[in-house]
Amino acid sequence: MNLLKTVTAGFVLLLSYSAYAQEEPSASFEEYHDNVVIVLDASGSMEQKMRGSGVQKMEAAKAALKSVLRNVPETTHIGLLVFSAENLRNDWVYPLGPRDEERLLEAIDLPIPESGTPLGKYIKMGADRLLEARAQQYGYGTYRLLIVTDGDASDPELVDRYTPEVPARGIIVDVIGVDMKTDHTLASMAHSYRRANDPDSLERAIREVFAELSSDVGDFSMEEAFDLIVPIPVECAVAALQALSTSGNRPIGENARRPIVDWEPGNAAAPSQGQNAQSPAPTNTGDKPPRSPKLLLPGIVFLLILLVAAKKMFR
Repeated sequence: MNLLKTVTAGFVLLLSYSAYAQEEPSASFEEYHDNVVIVLDASGSMEQKMRGSGVQKMEAAKAALKSVLRNVPETTHIGLLVFSAENLRNDWVYPLGPRDEERLLEAIDLPIPESGTPLGKYIKMGADRLLEARAQQYGYGTYRLLIVTDGDASDPELVDRYTPEVPARGIIVDVIGVDMKTDHTLASMAHSYRRANDPDSLERAIREVFAELSSDVGDFSMEEAFDLIVPIPVECAVAALQALSTSGNRPIGENARRPIVDWEPGNAAAPSQGQNAQSPAPTNTGDKPPRSPKLLLPGIVFLLILLVAAKKMFR
């Protein structure tokens, strides 16, 4: 696992601990799922044939998705979001949820390519749905956005605005460039980028993404992590928690909420009543003031993950 994936995995842990600290889950842990939203390009260029194969890009994508998704565990929730298809009234051809194989395979077969590439708009739509799912599942499980596309966006300003926020919210972003002459512009913004220049490499790329579901978190030992806890200053843990917890599960592009911890350098403890401390006023969005003491642990856990990753990288 590279450092960026490790950071995201740590952030997922942070969010799950934070949600649990604020509200007790009503469901058992076994009910939480891995969640993958697939954003599929159905622009006109997907009608073109892949080099050297004679197979249409869209047909290759459909065949690869069906082959891989047949073998995905039933505990994995799948969503299929398609843009620019000429025959679809609802872009969510398969809403994010449990895998019903028959319905899913039928949905994959539906899109007929037609027009442009409003990629930024659909990155936001897919990520927002994953954020909703994460709120419903109290942060447990994993959350991935898989983008399968063959061209640069027709709304590059939205891509530049929205895409950096997605990994910043703890969502893993995988991009597959379908038979492109150069790497997609998303290659530098995603956790992973794979080139697929023929049907076989396209199926292999999709298979690799789903194979990573079980390895997003947990490739470091807790024993090793515990050895690193002593040197971490409480101030650093609180600062990290404050920086990483202000956006939560709000939709992409919305302003962040208030920081959850009142902290200034050199003052690890929150001010007492005698110091005229004021609690942040609740917002009109229904947010509840979080319980800061319970949220200190996830900040430390997150920093531990970073330290372990750095230690492995520089051995």
